Amino acid sequence: MATPTVTLPGARAVARYVRISPMKARRVVNLVRGLPAQEALTVLKFAPQAASQTVYKVLASAIANAENNERLDPDSLLVKAAYVDEGPTLKRYRPRAQGRAYRIRKRTCHITIEVESVLAPGLDRRRTAGASRPATKAAPAGARAKATKAAPAKAAAPAEPEAEETPATAETETAPAKATKTAAKKATKAAAKKASARAGDEASASAGEAKPAKKARANGKQKAAQPAEEETE
Repeated sequence: MATPTVTLPGARAVARYVRISPMKARRVVNLVRGLPAQEALTVLKFAPQAASQTVYKVLASAIANAENNERLDPDSLLVKAAYVDEGPTLKRYRPRAQGRAYRIRKRTCHITIEVESVLAPGLDRRRTAGASRPATKAAPAGARAKATKAAPAKAAAPAEPEAEETPATAETETAPAKATKTAAKKATKAAAKKASARAGDEASASAGEAKPAKKARANGKQKAAQPAEEETE
């Protein structure tokens, strides 16, 4: 028995009598055959060939036909087929030497692109329905997992007070250290104040001793000057 063929929904677009040689158009069409529609548009947008612009327009038309006429999602489209047929050739002549004429062939082609939806709407519904059924059956397994996870949590509950005691012990251990630090700071400040007071007293005492010495020197100079004045008289 022959297996039934499943035809996926899609759309097509044809550009006829395009003024490009079939060989040049086939080079571009071969780049996008079998690619997703959106990725194919990106490839054609940055392709350096001159025929890429025309092929881009044909592919965009096929995507628009699938979206508007067949109500398909543009993101689910795939380039199913892309081929180029040869069109009529325009014959022209160019005059050459000695009365001869060389033939000029201006070739044309027909570009056809077909797109199809990768996932049909009917298949999507079946897959979503099939995925929802196991979810209801898997609920007891989830409940068992929650029960098994909750049991170790209850067993580990008594260990919490020990974890709470550790910060208290840390605080008690750090309290004497803080007290010693503050006491050391106060002692250093008091010693600095005493040293500054002593230095001030010594400076004042030395200044007081220097003043009588200066006065005595001045008195001695005055007494020495008085006899000299008497002798001159």
